[in-house]
Amino acid sequence: MKDARSPRHEPMRIAGRRVDSDAVIEVRYPWDNSVIGTVPAGTAAHAREAFEIAAAYTPKLTRYERQRILLRTAEILAERREDLSELITLELGISRADARYEVGRACDVYTLAGQLCLREDGEIFDCDITPQGKARKIFTMREPLGVISAITPFNHPLNMISHKIAPAIATNNCVVAKPTELTPMTALVLADILYEAGLPPQMLSVITGWPADLGDEMICNEHIELVTFTGGVPVGKLIASKAGYKRKVLELGGNDPLIVLNDLDDADLRRAADLAVLGATKNSGQRCTAVKRILCQDSVADRFVEMVVERARAIRFGDPMDEATELGCVVHAEAAALFDARVSRAAEDGAEVLYHPGRQGALLPPIVLDRVDPASELVREETFGPVIPVIRVPDDDAAVMAISNGTAFGLSSGVCTNDFRRMQAYIRGLNVGTVNIWEVPGYRIEMSPFGGIKDSGNGEKEGVQEAMKSFTNVKTWSMPWEM
Repeated sequence: MKDARSPRHEPMRIAGRRVDSDAVIEVRYPWDNSVIGTVPAGTAAHAREAFEIAAAYTPKLTRYERQRILLRTAEILAERREDLSELITLELGISRADARYEVGRACDVYTLAGQLCLREDGEIFDCDITPQGKARKIFTMREPLGVISAITPFNHPLNMISHKIAPAIATNNCVVAKPTELTPMTALVLADILYEAGLPPQMLSVITGWPADLGDEMICNEHIELVTFTGGVPVGKLIASKAGYKRKVLELGGNDPLIVLNDLDDADLRRAADLAVLGATKNSGQRCTAVKRILCQDSVADRFVEMVVERARAIRFGDPMDEATELGCVVHAEAAALFDARVSRAAEDGAEVLYHPGRQGALLPPIVLDRVDPASELVREETFGPVIPVIRVPDDDAAVMAISNGTAFGLSSGVCTNDFRRMQAYIRGLNVGTVNIWEVPGYRIEMSPFGGIKDSGNGEKEGVQEAMKSFTNVKTWSMPWEM
């Protein structure tokens, strides 16, 4: 790979061709706002061309061929981990450690998709199971949808788009992908890796450009069978309104709580504090499943908060390219300023700011607040940065669950308790897509179902296995069968 520190231009990849446009978009390194590269400001015509090529192509890859492409992609990603993680850091500003972790997750996505595509996904139903039965068998098979539109956000520039491309390849679909203009270069490099691994180029195009120029085409093009989008709630709802009858998989925002209950001793509280700080700061807090609220019951809150502050103070933050850095930047200075302002407003509402080393451009350090009002904007909206807000809640589980459920979001949650009965109660009582006991809300593997309810999504799940189901039609057929 070309030295990622030198400004570079990455054209669009339309069915394997490198395509430019009249205008370009600058991609900037959040740490110092320097230009690290440019991509084309593509037009609706570019997207239409990509969709027409995809619609005209019928993939004929065998399951074995699909597996070889997916596994080879994982191998190449692993071989180029350092180059890819450097590019992710330069585009997004996260630490090198977090960027390497993302490359590892993407390797898992392609490996698991490669394994799953070998599995028979049909079912057989005997027809003699009722008095009305006949001497027949009913069979099912899954068929690809055809053309999938994939729209991805900035916070996971490699893994998020992989979660859309890998299941599509595994099910013999074509994809036209549009990464965000903030972090588009990783997706373009990924396209080259997939072509190199043997993917027929007609099966993948990556288009870059401004949402105003490309958005309608990525949602409404006549060839699209499914729109899969990961990003914010307002855009997700706009897509839902514009896409109409088209299928949609919408993974939207989160306001995920870590709930700390009062049956914990000091050792357990320290473990919970580690989860709280890690969950709020990993990837610079830029995860839909990051810990956005910490609900701690009153009787253990004093001890817990002290441990959280101690843990937060130990985090090394600064230049994302420094190998010693644990916490890098958020995506740009404007986002950091917005989140810092929310911290200030929370303090005006009565919260106590216990640790705040000070913002520097896009560098937002870990910030710890105690006694945050559950109605504060800081914890009602999705604050996409390394802020660690503690909300003190009553020693009453029903009241805690009511506070936790009292937002528009319903993505994930974490609960710290050693009481098995309370674990069961919270699993049943939290209105979210995931409840993790003794883990951060964001814990999952790349195969497991993932998705939210309420404003966090439309109920369809991501994760390789569920995505493969969403990317296919079930065809049923039957034939005479002697019992």
